[in-house]
Amino acid sequence: MSTAKELFGGGVAVITGAGAGIGAGLARYAGLHLGMTVVLADVDTGAVAALRAELEAGGAKALDIRCDVRDSKAVRRLAERTLGEAGPVRLLVNNAGVEQFGYLWDTPEANWERLLAINISGVFHGIRAFVPAMLAEPGQSWIWNLSSVGAVSASPLQAPYIMSKHAVLALTECLHQEVELAGHAGHVHVQAVLPGAVASSIFETAGGVEQGDTTAAEEHRAAMLRIKATAMDPLDAARVFFDQAADGEFYLTSQGFVRGVMAGRADTLLHRRTPQLLTGEFAVTD
Repeated sequence: MSTAKELFGGGVAVITGAGAGIGAGLARYAGLHLGMTVVLADVDTGAVAALRAELEAGGAKALDIRCDVRDSKAVRRLAERTLGEAGPVRLLVNNAGVEQFGYLWDTPEANWERLLAINISGVFHGIRAFVPAMLAEPGQSWIWNLSSVGAVSASPLQAPYIMSKHAVLALTECLHQEVELAGHAGHVHVQAVLPGAVASSIFETAGGVEQGDTTAAEEHRAAMLRIKATAMDPLDAARVFFDQAADGEFYLTSQGFVRGVMAGRADTLLHRRTPQLLTGEFAVTD
């Protein structure tokens, strides 16, 4: 069986939301450990510029590009620049995402629309912009869409995020079937990434509520930040994801407890159990 370095080394990786968290961890691992050329896409130009300098100092090749994944034209420009300046894409990672805390009825409409545009439409725009060229290339390539353990569970006070990750997982499962149906399963591989607790700044930057039960929203943020204190390092998560991808797995999971949550979800659906209120802080280690 091929190793991650054998499959991905020397290729081009495009990572949206590369400025921090899982995106930055994937970029570091791809560039410094696998020898990939990494295209760093993010709205935070300072973050990706600094990461590019770090990767280049370590001997990796990198390109930083400002891209707002809500803008389909911006994502198409990202694809054009990547092809022109870096070459054909071996790995596309649709990673950009945001969080939202609070009761649904208190959630500001603007926060809801922003989250949908980034977490769901951003993935769609990435597929539209990059996948046709990947299908046309004779070499192998991979498409990773960032879902979450939240895609196989339900949790109060972060319903918009949870819902969006369910959508990304379903989209990815459908895309996998469509690539096969179109006759490209042999060289274009679609995989769903389901991180558990991996350190990032997503909880600090998450939207909250301006009216209604603001206390509940902020208490939930605090609970998530406590989970972050024991979360997995993004570089370690990246290694796990790349190794699982090289093994040909479809569901790429960072920690064993994610698979436990998947089993619990399957049992709930199989036995048509009423969703149980999730309270407290779930375990984040194997």
